[in-house]
Amino acid sequence: MKTIRLAATLSIFLIAFFMIEAQEREADPVTLQKISDHTYQVNGGSGANGGVIIGENEIIVIDSKMDEISVKQTLKAIGGVSFNPVTYLVNTHSDGDHIMGNRYFPPSVKVVAHENCREDFFKENFGRPSDWDEPANYPFTPSITFKERMNIWMGKERVELHYYGKGHTAGDIIVFVPDEKVAFIGDLFFQDRPQLIHSNKEGNSFEYVQTLSEILEDLDAEIFISGHSVPVGRSEMKKQIQAMEMRQDKVKELMGEGLNLEEVLSHFDENESRLVTSIYGEISNE
Repeated sequence: MKTIRLAATLSIFLIAFFMIEAQEREADPVTLQKISDHTYQVNGGSGANGGVIIGENEIIVIDSKMDEISVKQTLKAIGGVSFNPVTYLVNTHSDGDHIMGNRYFPPSVKVVAHENCREDFFKENFGRPSDWDEPANYPFTPSITFKERMNIWMGKERVELHYYGKGHTAGDIIVFVPDEKVAFIGDLFFQDRPQLIHSNKEGNSFEYVQTLSEILEDLDAEIFISGHSVPVGRSEMKKQIQAMEMRQDKVKELMGEGLNLEEVLSHFDENESRLVTSIYGEISNE
């Protein structure tokens, strides 16, 4: 158990280090990549990719980057494609590269998230007190939350918000535009690197598989927009599920042979260590 705790603690500090390092690096300017008639992926800036949905009279922004410069660039880029006001900011989950920019949006913008995501806003952040637990920041935390599903109507167009269960964290949601078959999925998909599971935020790799499977079964989305990838289709999502299941089966097999965490990790590439540590911990706690 000591080995698991040590690896988990090391993983948390590594995440914090890389988030700070990424924030300090000079970022590319924010640009909008058109996905469909009314949806865009927000690229560049400091923080993860986000999204924009243009309605008849208003706009939804999905995730908020990390700093004031990136938010200003995002709003300026939006102004280049629509004069409609931003009325909603949806946080797909609570990671800093998706929410730190919340405080730089106009106070009139309503912040929406899953109820578990809102709780994460006020928890300790890598051992430090939450930055959000200050009255000045309350207006930029989620004021509208839901359990399983809610709709935001933009004129005649419906935008669906879905919660399918734990995955990357305990508060991941899907923002689905049914008329355009586009789904914004936060960090439920990583490209060119293993999927990240935040065990410290109650993320779970086995529930992640179930969550992604239910998304594909329930939604007829054809394009999936995520925080650290180019837009992908259903086939890439299915491959993601298969890759996770293969790692889980391998970890189970090695643990069945009596190998400890350090020995199990030696059978995987170094960039898989965080995910494998999460899987090992989940199986150990069954």
